[in-house]
Amino acid sequence: MKTTLLSANDPYSLRHAVDVLRNGGMVAFPTDTVYGLGSLAFDAMSVDRLYIAKGRSHEKAIAILLNGADQLSQIAQNLSEASLKLAETFWPGPLTLVVQKHPSVPDALSPLPTVGVRVPDHLVALKLLAMAGPLAVTSANVSGEKNTNSAKEVMDQLGGRIHLILDGGRSPGGIPSTVVDCTTPSPTVLRPGPISIRDIEKVLENPG
Repeated sequence: MKTTLLSANDPYSLRHAVDVLRNGGMVAFPTDTVYGLGSLAFDAMSVDRLYIAKGRSHEKAIAILLNGADQLSQIAQNLSEASLKLAETFWPGPLTLVVQKHPSVPDALSPLPTVGVRVPDHLVALKLLAMAGPLAVTSANVSGEKNTNSAKEVMDQLGGRIHLILDGGRSPGGIPSTVVDCTTPSPTVLRPGPISIRDIEKVLENPG
């Protein structure tokens, strides 16, 4: 497989990326945390290709990125008040919420009744999501290897395994998002990240 590298600043590149995604392909692109590797969220075969490209265990769920919180109803059901409050406060931003998945979300994306979801704070990612719709996105690296923060680093690890890389410069964050499980009565931080546990606690403690 040939991996194409295009500048994310060229409007043609985003249109081409959408074509690649709609034809079952995989696209790497910058986010506010690290570079992500995405496919259409509701295309089970495309999601399966993400696992193969990364060498990732199918037992590990893949998160969904959205263009905005208004798309949550497509992905999740029975959303808690805490999850909505956290989304309102920290999205777009480096916070992934684990929620009950909607029946339309393919099992290939998550073997569990839950799924991670977030809205990235990055113009390229948001433009792509606005054009393509919700994307199943995992970090653009080989499983077990370092996260990638530039198009070159993605090419070094995944060149020949994926279809397209959108070069949007270095990812500003450099570390993966904070992950919070919102499916329990008391939300739990599953993975520390850019948003601190204390920041999350302050939001949940505030009754307003």
